Amino acid sequence: MRKRRTVSHPPLTVFGPHITFLGVNACDLYDPATYADADVVILGAPLDGGTTYRSGARFGPSAIRQACYLPQDGSRPSLALRVDALKDLTVYDAGDVPVFSGDMSQAVELIEAAVFRIASSGAVPVVLGGDHTIAWPDHTGVARHHGFGKVSMIHFDAHADTADIQFGSLVAHGTPMRRLIESGALRGDRFVQVGLRGYWPDEPVLTWMRQHRLRSFEMTEIVERGLDDCLTEAAGIALDDCTGVFLSVDVDVVDPGSAPGTGTPEPGGLSPRQLLDAVRRLCYELPVVGLDLVEVAPPFDHADVTALLGNRVVLEALSAIARRRKDQRDGTTWDPREPLLHGRDADEQLDRINDGRVHGHRHTPGEEH
Repeated sequence: MRKRRTVSHPPLTVFGPHITFLGVNACDLYDPATYADADVVILGAPLDGGTTYRSGARFGPSAIRQACYLPQDGSRPSLALRVDALKDLTVYDAGDVPVFSGDMSQAVELIEAAVFRIASSGAVPVVLGGDHTIAWPDHTGVARHHGFGKVSMIHFDAHADTADIQFGSLVAHGTPMRRLIESGALRGDRFVQVGLRGYWPDEPVLTWMRQHRLRSFEMTEIVERGLDDCLTEAAGIALDDCTGVFLSVDVDVVDPGSAPGTGTPEPGGLSPRQLLDAVRRLCYELPVVGLDLVEVAPPFDHADVTALLGNRVVLEALSAIARRRKDQRDGTTWDPREPLLHGRDADEQLDRINDGRVHGHRHTPGEEH
């Protein structure tokens, strides 16, 4: 395993304690040497000035980082994927972009610059929001490195986020996808939406979406066809003539009965299980070059269930990326139908304990078992 660089101080987090995502090592965004070996860099974007209903997503990055009943020890072995993403990948946390929700134009510029720094280092940026406004600078920062029009997007959301102006502003959480497409960073015909439902957008916005050849899977179609079938089509679109895929996950794609802590809840969404399986599948099958998770609003959460889901969305994505790289390296293939204990050596758990890979347990020579 590669030697990991560290910084002598915790990263800046704007709201909440100065901690990293589940205890991974910190890095300094403005010192590239501290993440030169990174596979993934996590970044917080605590911006919620673009919300149109309930604010509070500025507290999302802090909640997502620490929402877990297990120790903050920088280790999370995946039962299903048989990898430990936080160890098998070199993952750092760069803290939060110091944004001010009252100045949206400045905020998106700062976020874009930060994401570009990470992407141009060769790492995959994973951005914790914040409201969905941040998808505009997040994807743009990645596209600046990989090429405008060369990074597709798969967008999980209850809402299309393709409005032109909201409350007199071009910059809001209902407009980022239009800004991306208009800028040329994202091709409309390589933009796929999953989970739309409810009573917005109106006909003029839908007309604009048709003109720009978006592919939008509304929940009725997903229910009738099945999510797996829709994801297969989505993956095919995302891979066509693009070198990478950006995954943008709005937690309100999940039914608010399971994810109440969000700004614009819309009944009738995916289940948490469906979202986790979908994120895992896409990050395993596709060359994901960036990811954001948005709209976790802790002030409206109950028993941290939305923050916990957000944390697990990130972990599923990282675990799938780790397994994808392992299989590419070793010539193996992950089979999701494989029973949990199939192929595991009887002494595998003991080996993990001896290596200190199971927190709180380390075998002492001579100790009885």
